[in-house]
Amino acid sequence: MQQTERSERYIYPFACHETELDFCRMELQALFGCPVGPHSFVDTPIRIDPSRSPFLSLRMDVLIGEVTWEEMMQQAAKLQLNDRTFKVKYIKNGDPRSYEEQRQIERQVGGIIHGKAEMRTPDLIYGLLFHDGCWTLGICYQAQSVWLEHKHKPQNYSTGLSTVVARALVNIAAPRTDGLRMIDPCCGMGNVLIEALSMGIDIAGRDINPLAIKGARVNLHHFGYDSKDLVEIGDMNDIDEHYDAAVLDMPYNLCSVLPREERIRMLTSLKRISYRSVVVSSEPLEGEIREVGLMIMDQGKIAKGSFIRNVWLCRSE
Repeated sequence: MQQTERSERYIYPFACHETELDFCRMELQALFGCPVGPHSFVDTPIRIDPSRSPFLSLRMDVLIGEVTWEEMMQQAAKLQLNDRTFKVKYIKNGDPRSYEEQRQIERQVGGIIHGKAEMRTPDLIYGLLFHDGCWTLGICYQAQSVWLEHKHKPQNYSTGLSTVVARALVNIAAPRTDGLRMIDPCCGMGNVLIEALSMGIDIAGRDINPLAIKGARVNLHHFGYDSKDLVEIGDMNDIDEHYDAAVLDMPYNLCSVLPREERIRMLTSLKRISYRSVVVSSEPLEGEIREVGLMIMDQGKIAKGSFIRNVWLCRSE
């Protein structure tokens, strides 16, 4: 069985904390364009780099799909490795098999494949998934946790967006990145900017607070980005360019609430400057979002202790 052609089916196992389930669902639904089912993986014909999402652990390019154990073993014996080393990885899917049973299955499948097994640094990792009484096998590509490198910035807000949240927000706003222009009009210390830039997205940042812009420039420079051209001081209501996507984390203060008139003004500007947008707020803004003429496509919540952020995916009508 040759492995030179691109697969037409991909499986993406994912994991998140129980407080992130709603937000994780939003991100995966945006990336793959379909509702996420009750399982701990997404089965789709869409191919993406698994490193894009902080919730994906790998991508499995399916070679053998939905077969019995006997059929899977017969087809696995026909795999052609062309002198490459390999190992077999059992992908957990909430099934009751013990750790030792999983390792035993890996050894059985590995024993039937014609090639040299290598546990530490194999050329190929074959993933093995059992679901609904059938077996699926494919080549695994591990996600690289790029966002972990961005956790330690020179400048931070104590209540700023985490790298996980910032990265997922970018994916919700811009599931397809080719040729896309994006803006974060209240960019703060630049967390969203850094995640978007690390994915190769053309993004600009703006903030009315000069101290935030100063901090964002320090952080961008720290990660090797040209800070002067990427961010500028200014009111988002004065933006006259149009973008394909935007992430608006509404300014908030733990001791005060942004006046309604200002929220309406900002949301109206957001509708004007971007077709697709993600709005983040600690306040319930659904009525105001609809009032300015934005259509809500999806919504969810992010909980951190007692502090809850609401997230809306919107587009201009």
